[in-house]
Amino acid sequence: MKTSNKKVAVLGATGMVGQVFLDKLVNHPFFELTVITGSDARAGKTYGEEVQWLLPNPMPEALSDIKLDELDISQLKEKEVQIVFSALPANIAKTIEPGLRAHDFYVFSNASAMRYDPNVPILIPEVNPESLSLIEKQGFPHNGFVITNANCSTTGLSVALAPLKPFGIKEVFVSTYQSVSGAGYPGLSALDISGNTIPFIDQEEEKMKIELQKILAQSFDIFPFCVRVPTLFGHLETVWITFEKKTEITDIIEAWKNFTFRSKNIELPTMPVSPIVYCENDKFPQSKMSFWGTPSGMQVFTGRLRKQGDRIGFTLLVNNIVKGAAGGSIANAELFCDQYETAIAC
Repeated sequence: MKTSNKKVAVLGATGMVGQVFLDKLVNHPFFELTVITGSDARAGKTYGEEVQWLLPNPMPEALSDIKLDELDISQLKEKEVQIVFSALPANIAKTIEPGLRAHDFYVFSNASAMRYDPNVPILIPEVNPESLSLIEKQGFPHNGFVITNANCSTTGLSVALAPLKPFGIKEVFVSTYQSVSGAGYPGLSALDISGNTIPFIDQEEEKMKIELQKILAQSFDIFPFCVRVPTLFGHLETVWITFEKKTEITDIIEAWKNFTFRSKNIELPTMPVSPIVYCENDKFPQSKMSFWGTPSGMQVFTGRLRKQGDRIGFTLLVNNIVKGAAGGSIANAELFCDQYETAIAC
């Protein structure tokens, strides 16, 4: 089914996650990029003038002359925007996003500010599409809502673990090696990270423990370490799992291979049909693969499967700013249109 274009806004458009939002929305088949916002000081200036483009692909020409606006709810209403993508920092999002919801906007957020509200889904379409129904507890279809994506490192792990749930997950030991783009821009000083690793990322381990169990709707022990490393893009993770059922390496590979995503009514252009790609060469996945896959940056790569005692280990790679951030939010909006097409004019 072909959808009609839905007018959308992007808040925090000049930051790194905002850049991914715009890159993927500028030619989106059923979202019309209508309003973009930056800081108040940038209002009225063009995107090409104000942005320092940081993505590995060139900035689409169509973005260059778009003017940045202040965040103004009445203007969003006048321009018939209903879907809002938020790349705002959590400390700002915690006041802005509930206000947008109160004015009946559909907010798809990359921020952590509202993730732990019991009525706000932490949504990953191929993992927990059923959680989308939580928007009805927020008052949809008569009121607006907020949907969040997960923390970037949690997203990749959730995708890799979702097809393994039938084996009964008992314990998860995970170490993450997270790129500097995860710290935002401007983020870490070059003096802090060049030729260095930092074995602590504030709140990252706590987010992983809380979010993983909410997303997978299972209770198990999680033991995370999160480390910042001097790579530009991509979060690499090493994982060890114990299962309730006897599980072999071949079982894991088969589960990942059979893990697919198909929408009900419309094609979701940001969603991969095969969310997980297993690398048979033990030297992969690597951070340089972050923008590989179809669509670019939206697949999770796994590798180095091995069994030791009663534990199975593997590595995984997730693109933190695409699958783990803006691309994930756009896929969430696509799923919303797919599931609620009769309730909205998507």
